[in-house]
Amino acid sequence: MTVEDSPGIERVLVVCAHPDDVDFGAAGTVATWVKAGVSVSYCIVTDGDAGGSDPTVSRSDMAALRRLEQIAAASEVGVQEVIFLGYPDGRLEVSMDLRRDITRVIRQCRPQRIVAQSPERNWDRIYACHPDHLAAGEAATCAVYPDSRNPFAFPELLANEGLEPHTVDELWLMAPKDPDRAVDVTEVFDVKLAALRSHRSQVGEGEHLEPMLRDWLTANANAAGLGAGRLAESFRVVKTT
Repeated sequence: MTVEDSPGIERVLVVCAHPDDVDFGAAGTVATWVKAGVSVSYCIVTDGDAGGSDPTVSRSDMAALRRLEQIAAASEVGVQEVIFLGYPDGRLEVSMDLRRDITRVIRQCRPQRIVAQSPERNWDRIYACHPDHLAAGEAATCAVYPDSRNPFAFPELLANEGLEPHTVDELWLMAPKDPDRAVDVTEVFDVKLAALRSHRSQVGEGEHLEPMLRDWLTANANAAGLGAGRLAESFRVVKTT
């Protein structure tokens, strides 16, 4: 597994199904990139209204709360731009509307790299394979290739909104079956933890997060051949050009 240093990357877009997905999967990596001067934006596909366990909170209030939590979490890692598409939580499908909406964001942000959830079910990590995750990953993959680069895909984006086609060079998949890239996040682990604790409606006080994350990230670091005590996030990298 290769350890990433991201030379020459200036813009990254992260596409995820729910508020908190990016923070579980890639907040340490994002923090590392932002510290290196990379501009990172988030695109959150659903409104997160099916999250939480308090029946006294209305679903519309939950959606509004989760937006605020995601904005706070993004701020912890240095991300200022968070775009919400507002699709219903728990009912996401790979529709042409979703592909168009992600394509729109890609053409607006014009990233060199996109980070998204894997569209492949991983039987070893069932919690990573929420149906919304799989749908968001598949739609993001379709938007990377061929939609965002094809001037004849969703021609209204160019004709009505002036959004020129854009080619994304790399697609990074979170929670893949066969990771081939690791990012050392040891020095920003506290930042990742703070980002996740921003999602109070989902994790409460977050007492369980640190030991759980250390277990996950230590396993990733070991698989990447990093030294003892190191922590890493891992991905599958797909070259698209």
